[in-house]
Amino acid sequence: MGHFQDLEHIDGLSISTTSANLYKTRRDDLVMFYFRDGANYASVYTQSKIVSENIKWNRNISSKKIKALIINTRNANAFTGKEGYKSLKILAEEISNKLSEKQNIDEEKPSKVKSSDIIFACTGTIGEKFPKDKISSSIPDLIKKIKYTQNKYIWMKAAMGILTTDLIPKLAMEECFIGNKKIKIYGLAKGSGMIYPNMATTLGFVFTDASIPTNILQKLLKKNITNTFNAITCDGDTSTNDMVSLFATGKANNSEIKNINDQKLKSFEKSLFNVLLNLAKRVAADGEGASKFITIKVKNCKSEKDAKKISFSIANSPLVKTAIAGEDPNWGRIVMAIGKSNVSLKLNKLFLNFGSYKIIENGNLSKSYDEKEVANYMKNENIDIIVDLGIGIKEFTSYTMDLTKKYIEINSDYRS
Repeated sequence: MGHFQDLEHIDGLSISTTSANLYKTRRDDLVMFYFRDGANYASVYTQSKIVSENIKWNRNISSKKIKALIINTRNANAFTGKEGYKSLKILAEEISNKLSEKQNIDEEKPSKVKSSDIIFACTGTIGEKFPKDKISSSIPDLIKKIKYTQNKYIWMKAAMGILTTDLIPKLAMEECFIGNKKIKIYGLAKGSGMIYPNMATTLGFVFTDASIPTNILQKLLKKNITNTFNAITCDGDTSTNDMVSLFATGKANNSEIKNINDQKLKSFEKSLFNVLLNLAKRVAADGEGASKFITIKVKNCKSEKDAKKISFSIANSPLVKTAIAGEDPNWGRIVMAIGKSNVSLKLNKLFLNFGSYKIIENGNLSKSYDEKEVANYMKNENIDIIVDLGIGIKEFTSYTMDLTKKYIEINSDYRS
């Protein structure tokens, strides 16, 4: 994951943050990303059968370009019914009017911002009345604080403004080329609990100045979400609000991209994957109460589907996660999780490693296994579990965290 990076300016994007007083203690809890000339965009959403009202709103948007993304914390706007949806409609109209006024003041060629040019992301408690009035009263300040030029401080404020139970902001960046044009890809995310994206409460937003059509953005995002945001879990629970979006302002003026297989996209796609994976790992590492970051690689399977089932069977096991929290090299719990995944395997070809330490070889406890050495390894903050089925060539890697007493404290006291 590395250290925090110095996110700077992306042409065509503006950022604003403010407090709508959604929490008992005053903090930034309302964030806007504003695209003066619009941005092509793509999104993937939760696969939960119960979804928030903002997800419903976003799915109903048919505009080819988006002018603004509004994010609020503290309230998920889920299970709020028609009133929750109506609140978004009212807010979209208010925001679009205010942005249209700003266009008239600031732009040489102003354009009208429509309510259908605005999408929403919400995160927080499910089932509570959506705070429309508080957000509405904060819109003038949100518009007033729009910053047309970004720097690391502004990006950090935005990343902090979307957090709920997270302990740290999550930011990542990459730079690449499309043809001879230098391209920036910046991203931020939030998520700490209710994490098991199945496309947690996971929100991820990635911004680029590249010129890429919407249909290609959607294909790129869908392709690269599988082994990034869909490869993390904290507690096995899928939120009603999961949302990852990709926005392209087009200001880099790179050569035309005609399809996803365009050779000029290779470097961009690799960099996009790196940003998504970096953000996803940060979410898992900052899981509620986490003291360990765990990587679970399952390889040499017959299918990626089998590898994914085993990997998540291990990652979502409370017994595995508590053993790791206790720094106990209880490999039997890993074996249990492999077995309950219901994936066909040949026991005599099974290998299991904790980091570089061999645990199981050809279905038997390794002759080199030394519990004291492995117990010492378990004291590390980063734990790697490698499972080798030895019956194919497919693999999958998931990322998770341990399960500590702190997780119970946070979630038993969540609404206090």
